[in-house]
Amino acid sequence: MSLTQDKKLAGMSKKEKELWAVRHSAEHVLTQAMLKLYPGLKMAMGPATDDGFYFDFDYKGKISEDDFPKIEAEMKKIIKKDLPFKKEVLSVKEAKKLFKGNEYKQEWLDEIEKRKEKPTVYWTGKEFVDLCAGPHAKSTGEIGPFKLLSVAGAYWRGDEKNKMLTRIYGTVFPTQKELNKYLKLREEAENRNHRKIGKEMELFAIFNEIGQGLPVWLPKGYAIRRILEDYMLSLEKDHGYVHILTPHINKDELFKISGHLSFYKDSMYSPLKIDDETYYLKPMNCPAAMMVFKSKQRSYRDLPIKMGELGTVYRYEKSGELHGLQRVRGFTQNDAHIYCTKKQLEGQIEEVLELLKIFYKDLGFKNYKFVLATSDPGQEKFKKCGSRKEWLWAEGILRKMLEKRKLEYREEKGEAAFYGPKIDVLATNVFGKEDAISTVQIDFNLPEKFDLFYINSKGEKERPIVVHRALVGSFERFFAFLIEYYGGNFPVWLSPIQVKILPISEQNIKYGERIAEKLKEEGIRAEIDTRNETLPAKIRDAQLEKVPYMLIVGAKEEKIKKVSLRLRSEKDLGQVSLATFIKRVKEKNEKKSLDL
Repeated sequence: MSLTQDKKLAGMSKKEKELWAVRHSAEHVLTQAMLKLYPGLKMAMGPATDDGFYFDFDYKGKISEDDFPKIEAEMKKIIKKDLPFKKEVLSVKEAKKLFKGNEYKQEWLDEIEKRKEKPTVYWTGKEFVDLCAGPHAKSTGEIGPFKLLSVAGAYWRGDEKNKMLTRIYGTVFPTQKELNKYLKLREEAENRNHRKIGKEMELFAIFNEIGQGLPVWLPKGYAIRRILEDYMLSLEKDHGYVHILTPHINKDELFKISGHLSFYKDSMYSPLKIDDETYYLKPMNCPAAMMVFKSKQRSYRDLPIKMGELGTVYRYEKSGELHGLQRVRGFTQNDAHIYCTKKQLEGQIEEVLELLKIFYKDLGFKNYKFVLATSDPGQEKFKKCGSRKEWLWAEGILRKMLEKRKLEYREEKGEAAFYGPKIDVLATNVFGKEDAISTVQIDFNLPEKFDLFYINSKGEKERPIVVHRALVGSFERFFAFLIEYYGGNFPVWLSPIQVKILPISEQNIKYGERIAEKLKEEGIRAEIDTRNETLPAKIRDAQLEKVPYMLIVGAKEEKIKKVSLRLRSEKDLGQVSLATFIKRVKEKNEKKSLDL
């Protein structure tokens, strides 16, 4: 059992632990069935997961979802036998002999030997055995209704330098009702998948010729991004922020000072040699922001300084871990660094929490949680930056501000970054999955490394407190969440095209064009569909594009100088004047309304 799994299990209820054990057992049954059906197959690994289980294997032939009925039938036979799961502790030598010829198990055993641990195996009756730390159900008969879900490629141990294996995903639940509910949610989740909707709505694309993990924002997607950027810049300016923009590449000297070259190099791209100097693509905006603060002498009268940046950064992610907009190699952060005195810290944290409240309300997010990540004095990483007294003081302020605003939160000890405690905000999507969107972090590291100071009221040098703050961790990941949250049906104020004008015939195009021009003059994003298509076809296509409003114009509408208003929900509101419609859209924009 890994430390990660051990910690996960420790935080589970009895019922959750039982389900985890059953899912782990179902994975063993899947492995056993695969070995019987596909001679020559080598088992690699397969744990339980939050949603079910998976199994990685090495096989020369091809296995697809068409094979699932056959595999599931074999699994049901094993479950019906009600075979007991039995744990056995072996010596490394015994285990290596048991798994002779399987290089994947041999590699695990080498690591177990290095840790000076005893390997454990689990037998399923007398028919199957696998290297495993458990836990498991008592017998195969305890495995409830299950379903194999998908097949995909996966590098051994997630490392693209290793061999590509085949992975089968599955799930199991205590009852058929629970399984059916999960499958229905999964189908809905697939319909809301940001990669699927992004392609259908032409929001973003990833081109092999440009590079994996380097998304291109297409016109409609970039329109939404610009709306969000303008919104955030305006919100921050209203709260006293100034904004900077720093280069995409920085000299290695900057990252030596910040410490990134010593503790973050594996996530940075290879160095660039320019004029006998070494540069790196920046993995973070923070070091350059520190230099801006340090560029001139600061007084206590200048503080707080709230410095925002929409900065693009680059981090190396393994190709097997890239996923649409959620895991990318280049992304833009809605970053901010707040430089303040110790006395000002409480007020600055409270203001950030207020910004978060406004931001989440305007985006229509109602279900989100606060997590206070604090230090564990027993962990080595928390002994590197700041004194224990400073850590406890900073943690106390974050806790105090959460409680002052009566915000529910959970505290996770040992989950702080090594340079300071933080508050993470996890927004919950429509399927109950939590996604980290925003963060507020106190930093003891960079102010010291960059020797930042201001002149206090006594004329002495004093170290400022630095708060890292991101309303949006990255535009890319946030956009993926936003697409799936709304299923592409964005609120009016965020929709790239707010209005589609649909002339009934060619004779009505001129009238439609005049309407489009008037809407654009009023700052409303409108398009006219002049294709030689039937009106039902134009309506269908506008609905597929998820355009909030359709204005149908024909001879009747032109004669009375009105439009027929139709919503993307298919509701027909009949004929309205253009002035009335413009007022409607402007009100929705201004109020950040979620309805049409």
